[in-house]
Amino acid sequence: MTDARNSALNERHKALGSKLSESWNGMPLPDTYNTDPDDEVVAVRSSAGLFDVSALRMINVSGKDSEAVLNAMLTSDIAKMKPGQSAISNIVDENGSLIDDVLVYRDGEDVFRLSHGGGSLEDVIDGFFSGKEAKWEKDDDVHILSLQGPKSREILDPHTAIDLKSIHYFEHRKTDLFGRSVSIGRGGYSAELGYEVFCKAEDAVYLWDEILKAGQPFGAIPVSWACLDIVRVEGALLFFPYDMPQGDTTPWEVGADWTVDLDKSDFHGKEALVRRKNEIRVSQVGLEIDAHQAIEPGAKLFKGDREVGSVNSTTYSRYLEKSLALGHVEPDLSDFGTALTVRSEKGSFDAHIVRTPFYDPMRVRTHPLEERA
Repeated sequence: MTDARNSALNERHKALGSKLSESWNGMPLPDTYNTDPDDEVVAVRSSAGLFDVSALRMINVSGKDSEAVLNAMLTSDIAKMKPGQSAISNIVDENGSLIDDVLVYRDGEDVFRLSHGGGSLEDVIDGFFSGKEAKWEKDDDVHILSLQGPKSREILDPHTAIDLKSIHYFEHRKTDLFGRSVSIGRGGYSAELGYEVFCKAEDAVYLWDEILKAGQPFGAIPVSWACLDIVRVEGALLFFPYDMPQGDTTPWEVGADWTVDLDKSDFHGKEALVRRKNEIRVSQVGLEIDAHQAIEPGAKLFKGDREVGSVNSTTYSRYLEKSLALGHVEPDLSDFGTALTVRSEKGSFDAHIVRTPFYDPMRVRTHPLEERA
C-alpha cells in the first residue's frame, strides 16, 4: 500500500502554510498550517473546522455475494446494516489479531464502500473474493472533506437538497452540495457533530472553497492533521496501529468488543477470538498526566517499581488544560482513579486513570439525547 497519491487540494494546503512533509497511506498530509493547532481545536469545538482526510483508503465493493464476502472477512455482522447506514468494523488474522480497522458504508443491497487506514486489508482482501460473485476495486479518485464542529450542520444545510438533521450518526445519503454530486455521511474523528463529504477529485477544490466561504460568517476555518490528532485523543478515538503497539492486539484489548459479533456464522479469525476473549493481557484506558506537555508515545507506565503498561497516543490539550494519554495497563489496574507513574524521556510524572472520552464524556455532541433510542 505504498502507491503514491496526491490530494487535489495540495495547492490549497501549501497556500495555508503546509509543507506537506509528512505522508500517510502514500499521500502527503497537511500536518500543520500557519495557524496554531490549538487555535484550530477551538474552532472545531466552538464553530467548525474543515479537514482534508482524503488520505483514507477507499474501496468499492459490488456483486450479489458482497454481503457474504464482507461477513466472512470482517468481525461485525454486515447483514444487520441497511442501505444508507455505516458501521465501524475490524479485520483480524487467523490468530484474532487486529490487522486493520474498517468503516463500512452500505449504499445498496449489493453495493458497499470500505474506508480503511494504514493496516493490511488490501494485502489479504483478494483471498476473500476468490471464486465469489463480487468484486472490489480501489477508488483513488474520491476525496473526503470533513467539516467538524457544532456549526457544521448550519453551514452545510442551506446548500444541499436534503435535510441534514434527518441523517443520524453513522448514516449517509447521496445528494448534491453547492451543485455538485456527493455523498454526505454524518460522523468524523473529532468527537463533535460533523459531516464527511465524499466527492470527485475534480470537484474537491471547488467544494473546499465553497464550504469555507459558507462557513466564514460562523467562524469556520481550515484545520490541519495536527489539530485532528488533538481532537481525536480528546475524544478517545483510537488510531490503527498506534494504539495497538503489541502487534498482535485483539479487539478485546482495545475496548472494541462492540465491533465483534460472535453470534454470526463463521468468519475469519472467529475461533481465535473466542479463545482469546479469555486471554486478555491489557486493558484500554485513558490517563491524565501531571505534566504541562505531551508525553511521548511509548513511555512506560509503572505501579511502584513494576512496569505495568504503556502510553500509546498522547497530546497536551490546551482546550482542556491537561496532558492526556490513551494507554494499555494490566487488566487488574484499569479501575478509574488508579494512580500510576509515567516514566518518559521528559522525566517521571504522576498519572491516574480517568473516564473516557476526556472531552464530552457522555458523547452528547455526537449522540444527542433526543436521537437515542
